[in-house]
This record gives sequence, C-alpha cells and structure tokens, in this order.
Amino acid sequence: MSAEAFLALLVYAFVTSITPGPNNLMLLTSGVNFGIVRTIPHMLGISIGFFVLLLAVGFGLGAVLTAVPALHTALKIAGAAYLLYLAWKIAMSRSMASRSKTEAKPMRFIDAAAFQWVNPKAWVMAITAMAVYTNPDHPFISVMLIAAAFAIVNLPSVSVWAGFGTALRGFLSDPIRLKWFNIGMGVLLAATLWPMLR
Repeated sequence: MSAEAFLALLVYAFVTSITPGPNNLMLLTSGVNFGIVRTIPHMLGISIGFFVLLLAVGFGLGAVLTAVPALHTALKIAGAAYLLYLAWKIAMSRSMASRSKTEAKPMRFIDAAAFQWVNPKAWVMAITAMAVYTNPDHPFISVMLIAAAFAIVNLPSVSVWAGFGTALRGFLSDPIRLKWFNIGMGVLLAATLWPMLR
C-alpha cells in the first residue's frame, strides 16, 4: 500500500470513527451518566471489538455473509433488536450514576466488543474498508494495514464522544434536563437503524 493510499485510509477511518453512530451516541450518553473513567471499558470494548471484526471481515467472513444471505439477514435482525433494546434502556434512564449507583451501570468491555458484531455502522465501515483498500496481490499485509489504521484512529475518535458527555454532566445535573437528554439519545440511537432498514 502506498503512502498516499494509507493516508486516504487513515482519513476514511477517522471520518467513519468520529461521525455519529450507535457507538458514539452510547458513549456520549455514558459520559454524561457515568463520567469518563467509568466509560473507559466501553471505549476499549468498541476499539478492540471493531479491530477483531475488521480482521474477521478481511480474512473471509465478509465473503461468507455474501454467499449466505440468510445469515446476513439474521445478523441484521439480531443487531436491530439489540440496538432497540439499548435505545430503550438509555431513554428510560433517569439518574446519573453518581446519584444512584444501583440503578444503572456503564456498558462492560465484553458487551461493547460483542456489540460490534451486530452494529450496522461497524459492518458497513469494515466491509467498505476491506473492499476499497485491500490489495489482492498482498491480502494479508493489506488487511493488517487496514486494521492498524483503524487501531490508530478509532480509540481517540470514540473518546471524544465520551469526553463531550462528561463535559455535559454539569449542565445535565438537573433531573429534568437529564431525563430529556436520555430520551433524546435513546431516540437518536434507535434512528441509527434507518439506513439499515432502507
């Protein structure tokens, strides 16, 4: 891969990692409700889970999903159901963790990593990256370079969203504002399904 192609890949990785999607909306909400420190396992789960998904797609899972459309459909349905469940939990959350540690808990590392396998945006990012940037003459090296590009860019990008959420904690310490923020984030998270359903 040329330096220009790798730079283009880094730009693609940055843009897709920093723009709104299910992961970033959940991190924004987690930053508000739990603060940055308690959101770190969620951030790491996203980055490492997506890295593993990229490798799986690059080394053949994407071809399996193309060859077996029913598996792809089942994955989409499972992803949509889980995303709606998460959206509901976020929308119904009514208090910051500092006030009520027993009511809500931040997403665990393993849950965030597993979520990448049913996250529609993650699949689009992974399949597009592998389709556009892999070199058929050097498949192993190009898949590893793509995964490395996302590893460099993804964690700092998703951390920005958790940081935004943490910065909003003071403003959202009012229970009414927090309630409407969480409802709004739940609705926005559910709305991220729209591109998948079209």
